[in-house]
Amino acid sequence: MKKIIFICTGNICRSAMAHHYMQKRLYDKNLQNECLVTSCGTSAYSQDVSTNNAIEVMKKYGVDLKNHRATPIEYSNIAECDLIICMTEKHKQLVKYLYPKLSSKVYTLKEYNGADSSDINISDPWGYDIKTYEKCAEEIVENVDKLINKFLGE
Repeated sequence: MKKIIFICTGNICRSAMAHHYMQKRLYDKNLQNECLVTSCGTSAYSQDVSTNNAIEVMKKYGVDLKNHRATPIEYSNIAECDLIICMTEKHKQLVKYLYPKLSSKVYTLKEYNGADSSDINISDPWGYDIKTYEKCAEEIVENVDKLINKFLGE
């Protein structure tokens, strides 16, 4: 079974959305036994909940984030993962610094999908309005769909 982890700052918006969206898509495609999906945050508070806006925007994609709980990176399964997907270049550089032996497995989500190097970050919607969350969710969904096809050879 392949293992993938999504990483952002607090693990309550971006990485949580990516994690649970990918998990849902794998179930939809009957691929849940092919890949274990997790997420964590570089500055997460253990057991923190997703923001109300993140919960609300993911309903559109059939994803329920109400039971998501944040995981700090130091308590994650990162060392076991085949692919480490960060939301920004800053997260990517921090992960490579903290876990240098894992460097070859670390990408930003957009970078993994072949995006131009000038556009590889997914901006943090935390503290912004629902429209900002909607834009962020759309970006994540589009890129996670591409990632599934590439990572699992769909």
